[in-house]
Amino acid sequence: MADTTQTDQPNLYLITPTSFETEDFVPRLAAILDAEPVACLRLALVTEDEDIMARAADALREAAHARDVPLVLSGHAGLVERLGLDGVHLLDGPRNVRATRKGLGADAIVGAFCGALRHDGMTAGEAGADYIAFGPLGDSALAAGPRVDRDVFAWWSEMIELPVVAEGALDVELVARFAPVTDFFAIGAEIWREEDALAALRRLLAPIR
Repeated sequence: MADTTQTDQPNLYLITPTSFETEDFVPRLAAILDAEPVACLRLALVTEDEDIMARAADALREAAHARDVPLVLSGHAGLVERLGLDGVHLLDGPRNVRATRKGLGADAIVGAFCGALRHDGMTAGEAGADYIAFGPLGDSALAAGPRVDRDVFAWWSEMIELPVVAEGALDVELVARFAPVTDFFAIGAEIWREEDALAALRRLLAPIR
């Protein structure tokens, strides 16, 4: 991930919407990339159309790489090299980490979402993941799975060196509570649903600024 070190506060990891018009979204994204230090960008577009995915990846890669921000793809590890991306965010815990690492090589970013399961996180780390994501932190109809207790992050930050990402239905209170025990906040739907995404992001991150 990009080096955005400023303080000992968590870094920002942006997630795109699952559906967007590239021409409309890229300027909104660029405004945030120009205004805030972003460690990583995740393309989370949900589509079965590889042409749509490729067009989105091309546009986002150009915007991200121009600002030295790595771009990873949510799932679809087989498309990473073809689309010229920096890595993959796996959605099924540790199951495919080892094979993905072997396929993409040592330089690719391989992240693993492990829900609320600390053991899955440790297994994914042992298999070669670069970071582990746990979530959701808050309640949302869009955030599947049980909420992750703060104790999971507290234990991880004390015992495990592998970076940990907090994501899922974040609000200002959760950012303040989890900031001492996470390395990254992954933020997406929380801001893109707002007309002014940059202002929404700054409100959300106010406790750590």
